[in-house]
Amino acid sequence: MAEGLARKFHSRFIEFQSAGIEKHGLNPMAVKVMAEVGVDISSYRSKTLQELSGIQFDYVFTVCSHAHESCPVFPHDAQIVHQGFDDPPKLAQGIKDEEKALDHYRRVRDEINEFARNLSEFLNL
Repeated sequence: MAEGLARKFHSRFIEFQSAGIEKHGLNPMAVKVMAEVGVDISSYRSKTLQELSGIQFDYVFTVCSHAHESCPVFPHDAQIVHQGFDDPPKLAQGIKDEEKALDHYRRVRDEINEFARNLSEFLNL
């Protein structure tokens, strides 16, 4: 969700890549709530950091505690910025009512949306 929202606001200036410590696949609930705000992430795929190892990053944003705690060292003096968000799959785990589960995704999406919208101030764009 973070990659999609960051691209929505800043793709003219920044190339965004998204990866995690582990692959979990593309979450259909994330796809659904992103479509609600006009962001199509259906073609995105789950990637690990190793798949992006050849890219020189200026900034690395970690958006969950596990990634921040497990964040590897990035060469080339990448600036690491942590902004934690709840993990929607964990929040929705075991909830049988799809709308109630989606509410967790929507809340986190909206929090990430606000963060992504304001990235330009942080990066002086």
